[in-house]
Amino acid sequence: MSFLKLTEQNVRGKTVLIRADLNVPIKDGKIGDDTRIRASLASVRYCLENGAAVILMSHLGRPTEGEFKPEDDLAPVAAHLGSLLGLTVPVSSDWRQNPPRPQPGEVVMLQNVRVNKGEKKNNAELGQAYAALCDIYVNDAFGTAHRAEASLVAVAEVAPVACAGILLAAELDALGKALKNPARPLVAIVAGSKVSTKLTILNSLADKVDQLIVGGGIANTFLLAAGQPIGNSLAEADLAAEARAVAEKMAAKGGAVPLPQDVVCAKAFAADAVAETKAVAEVAADDMILDIGPQSAASLAALLREAGTIVWNGPVGVFEFDRFAEGTRVMAEAIAESRAFSIAGGGDTLAAIAKFGIADKISYISTGGGAFLEFLEGKQLPGVAVLEKRAAG
Repeated sequence: MSFLKLTEQNVRGKTVLIRADLNVPIKDGKIGDDTRIRASLASVRYCLENGAAVILMSHLGRPTEGEFKPEDDLAPVAAHLGSLLGLTVPVSSDWRQNPPRPQPGEVVMLQNVRVNKGEKKNNAELGQAYAALCDIYVNDAFGTAHRAEASLVAVAEVAPVACAGILLAAELDALGKALKNPARPLVAIVAGSKVSTKLTILNSLADKVDQLIVGGGIANTFLLAAGQPIGNSLAEADLAAEARAVAEKMAAKGGAVPLPQDVVCAKAFAADAVAETKAVAEVAADDMILDIGPQSAASLAALLREAGTIVWNGPVGVFEFDRFAEGTRVMAEAIAESRAFSIAGGGDTLAAIAKFGIADKISYISTGGGAFLEFLEGKQLPGVAVLEKRAAG
């Protein structure tokens, strides 16, 4: 994977347009979680410290193109970003009529790009309008790199220079290290409620990994495919054949999809439900499997401790409920203790990492949700492909 990097560019005296992912939760004008804003600071600071003027752009929420509403306003984001930088960051809503001309050391933010007509359709004219604002275009929005939109692709095709920001470059380097040339054994954990949303990822990973751990509703579907009782547990019976095919693919190459031998069940999906640990074979018709049992957790933890590379997407149980969090905790701590290069991504995974306090022991935590999954699936990310194309000349 070859692309230009921001840190390789001479930005002094130039205007740098940075496409960041500043799509943060806002309620009553207040930001609930500023993780994405803080993750974007490195590229902005690099430009400011090296004598550049910065124009930032991002989407926020799901606005209707051409119809600006108060909830679409990036002003709270600009104010928060400004407070972190120690600067005033104005928002430009009429940038096409009155192009912003920040001076070196200054930052301006364009209003929500998804309000612009043609943004989601990757309109070439809109891309040219973005590009006209800058000397250097920077994509630092890994979380949206899987989308072909004007602020990610059309602008990069025509900007004088198009490169990857510090965050995007770090994401791609980490993912490349995990999947392109990994230290072996390579172990992937793919968990979640539905096989259907991750079946192509499971199939793709089965070609790459040495061990494929499944969890949650996905594991229940694999158990069903193996002829095991799952009671009233969440599963997709119509995809049992596909799950069986993934397991057979792993077995054919000497790997495995290790399934739980024991599980933690309850009669209801509730935080205060009575938890009962039992062998899989003993799962009753009215049981719901909400976590893996201690034997299964210990077995998977041992496997993880011997891994050379770990890719983690999804908790193995309902970790939000303390009674059903033990399996995810044991696995999380095994990943933290492992010598492996570990990369984790996805909202629930990040929440589990935070709950168990192991963030500083994961080699790389991805900020991308959909982009992370599509990269695992082996898909080409449009926002990255255009940077590779530009780098190749």
